[in-house]
Amino acid sequence: MALRTPSLRRIDRWVPAVCVTLAVLVLAGCAPEGYPQTTLAPKSDFAELLDQVFRRSFQLATIVFFLVEGVLVWALFRFRGKPGDAEPAQTHGNAMLEVVWTVIPAVILVFIAIPTIQVIFKTAAVPTDNPLVIEVTGHQWWWEFRYPEYNLVTAGDMHVPLGRTVDLRMTTADVVHSFWTPQLAGKRDVFPKRDNRLWFRTETPGVYPGQCAEFCGTQHTRMAFQVVAQDSASFVTWREGLAAVSAPAPGPVDSAAPPPNPLAAQGQQLFTAKGCVGCHAVTAVGAPTMTGPNLAGVGDRTHVAGGWLPNTDENLARWLHNPQAVKVGVLMPNLGLTDVEITALVAYLRSLRAVPAPPAVALTAAGN
Repeated sequence: MALRTPSLRRIDRWVPAVCVTLAVLVLAGCAPEGYPQTTLAPKSDFAELLDQVFRRSFQLATIVFFLVEGVLVWALFRFRGKPGDAEPAQTHGNAMLEVVWTVIPAVILVFIAIPTIQVIFKTAAVPTDNPLVIEVTGHQWWWEFRYPEYNLVTAGDMHVPLGRTVDLRMTTADVVHSFWTPQLAGKRDVFPKRDNRLWFRTETPGVYPGQCAEFCGTQHTRMAFQVVAQDSASFVTWREGLAAVSAPAPGPVDSAAPPPNPLAAQGQQLFTAKGCVGCHAVTAVGAPTMTGPNLAGVGDRTHVAGGWLPNTDENLARWLHNPQAVKVGVLMPNLGLTDVEITALVAYLRSLRAVPAPPAVALTAAGN
């Protein structure tokens, strides 16, 4: 058997590391379909400004890279030494060369700095074009959205109308969080007892994922939300529906009109009997901030469990069965619910819709 040379053995040691590195880079560029957390596809005016700065900086950096590496490769081949060559002349310092390689980077930095500073001032400005104000509050580990103009509050999904500037006033109920919607705006840290601001306007309908971008505890990576951008008519339908689903019924405070579905009505009774009303409101109009997310309109939200699970009957049942198994450390305890109780509660939560569901969906029972 032929012996491997030392150089081949060194190459063999590097092959696994190179393969692992390439695999990590490929996986880093992948994302679940329908969940594009990328800044490279801007969908708002704010994101476009950031994208312009990034692309200008990247283009200049690319030019510098190829120029520098090109000169380096040329010098390596042009001035490489050969066996028997005499020692080259030793020179120290070249005033002209030092001036050139100092001035060129300075000029490049100026080309980067000017648009960057302009964008900083633009994005820091307070919008004056009749913006829609939304008060954002971070909780461990979910987001609350309050609409003072309509006296509404919701959680998980933030609905915004197309073509109107959205002015976010952000704070936190506990620790430091960071509000980030990659396709719509930059990151903004949110602090206790302090308001931070962010604005954007989008003309492109869609559901845009957002994420907490500041480590805030055990379930930081599962503190997500969705921005639902919709045309004016759909937005009006949503907010009017959210107010309608919150219509109070005679009886206890924070109760809603009983649903016509008997199974959902049973779930409403369980919602009170099991103490869920102590942590969750099911009315959006003028609702206070509570320990858990506001559940008005939860039936047609895109996600549940603090933006982590797609909103399906199966996932609602999974969450009710044992919240701690889904998100360790959340404040919601395991209530020891039976399968029958979970089915009824899922039917009730599914009935809390801001937008009426088609009949086939409205009659779907949990687990079917």
